[in-house]
Amino acid sequence: MKTKTLLLAFLLLSTKLLAQSESPYKTSWKTDGIAIAGGIGLSTLGLNMIKDKKDLTEADINTLSKEDVFVLDRFSAGYYNEKADDNSYIPFYGSFAAVPVIMLLNKNERNHAGQVMTLFVETMSITGALFSITAGAVERSRPYVYNTGVEMSHRMDSDSQRSFFAGHTAATASATFFAAKVFSDFNPDSKARPYVWAAAAAVPAAVAYMRLRAGQHFLTDNLLGYGIGAGVGILVPHLHKKSNNSGLSMTPFTSDKVHGVSLTYSMR
Repeated sequence: MKTKTLLLAFLLLSTKLLAQSESPYKTSWKTDGIAIAGGIGLSTLGLNMIKDKKDLTEADINTLSKEDVFVLDRFSAGYYNEKADDNSYIPFYGSFAAVPVIMLLNKNERNHAGQVMTLFVETMSITGALFSITAGAVERSRPYVYNTGVEMSHRMDSDSQRSFFAGHTAATASATFFAAKVFSDFNPDSKARPYVWAAAAAVPAAVAYMRLRAGQHFLTDNLLGYGIGAGVGILVPHLHKKSNNSGLSMTPFTSDKVHGVSLTYSMR
């Protein structure tokens, strides 16, 4: 009930604020409500899949070899740095402050705060769904599992089996690229746009680097996480633009055997 109440409040507020001034976006209670609810539902399913993962055995650990790691990732097999892990949370959490900050920059965003927040929740719920379902379904050991200097209990823990793909990097990229996209759409003539986009690209890159150094994710895990996060962060507001005539739509879906996001294109 709490989720439904918050969702309704977001959508009602966005509708009210939409009437105050012109917005580049068009939102729908039905479409966006389904997208958010679907994203939250798939995220919950994915988190349950992650929780149900089994620990590795010592025998499993002993069969692992760096030589079996994908060639582009082999250099980081065995990386482990607790400080880098801790530091990665600073820009990770800080990225979520980007949207409120963007909304405070000028009157346009402030007048449509409810609408922007609705799109932000939709963006993060879709990213969360893609990450959690993938992390729950794919078994891939984190780089630190290959480090014999790390405690065996830590290497065996089920959490060590969700390296693919980098969730911190994906979530950060979604937040920062969403903020940059919204700022650009509301302020198409702003001279600050290149700097906003540069910051949007730099912050998740920093998170990706620290997650790599920490031994939490391989290079390809971070590259994929970055790409997915940035793509969703840009695509969700783009698909809501009033001037968007691409015919492209994105809807989360689930069935007994398949979970994901449906991308459809219609000829106009």
